[in-house]
Amino acid sequence: MAAPPSSPVVLITGSSHGGIGYSLCEAFATKGCTVYASARRLETISTFSHPSIRPLVMDVTSDTSVHKAVEQIIEEAGRVDIIVANAGVPCHGPILDVPIETAKQALDTNVLGVLRLARAVFPYMASRKRGTFITIGSVMGYNASPWAGMYAATKAAAHAITETLQMEAKALSPDIRVMLVVTGGVKSNLANNSQFALPPTSLFQTYLPNIIARIQSSQTGPSMPTADYAQGVVNAALRKGGAPRTLEIGGHTMLFKIFRWLPRGLVMFILWRQLGRLRK
Repeated sequence: MAAPPSSPVVLITGSSHGGIGYSLCEAFATKGCTVYASARRLETISTFSHPSIRPLVMDVTSDTSVHKAVEQIIEEAGRVDIIVANAGVPCHGPILDVPIETAKQALDTNVLGVLRLARAVFPYMASRKRGTFITIGSVMGYNASPWAGMYAATKAAAHAITETLQMEAKALSPDIRVMLVVTGGVKSNLANNSQFALPPTSLFQTYLPNIIARIQSSQTGPSMPTADYAQGVVNAALRKGGAPRTLEIGGHTMLFKIFRWLPRGLVMFILWRQLGRLRK
């Protein structure tokens, strides 16, 4: 059934229960949007109670799956107005210890997943000369840190893709908006989903407490409640006059803003001093 003209049609990837995407789905639905909540497994997106949220199976690591899901939305709803590239996987640990296959999986989801989604939806946006594409990025895309270097690499690449889209979309229509959300600390299940263990041959065995603390850091201190984060993103996406180019939201975002004005070497010194001091 086609969505009412007054109800924006939203597609969100990585909408599994307990994560940022799940809260984004609920926040968009509360604003009167028709929301397609996608994930790889249907059982992880089957607990929504809002009638305007429609579960959709999509694997962002599969070209076929992404295109099939987008075509289904166009067929059912008649259009797609807002697309949120949220799907992501963690990738923690000393960069020398990250298995190549694990790194490939992170790149396939966090980087190529954004590109696959953009390639699937931009032809529809261009034909209508309007639409909003949103990438859920991270403060880690600006500054790598010890014990999370591979994850930072994926987010830096996702930022580059998104900022390139921001420029190239101008050739298609001034009403096609591309927003990069630079996410700080947000309470979600991303850290819980991180399957981490040091290999027996690791050169960093004595730093295991530091690594565990780094993995859990986004869930402690000034981390923002997921519902508050989602509401902030949705308000920006639906802003009168169009979504902004960049939204920085979540815990520690001010600190990382300051980091961008400091000499790179000083930032690396601060991060190592904070995260590299041996813990007991």
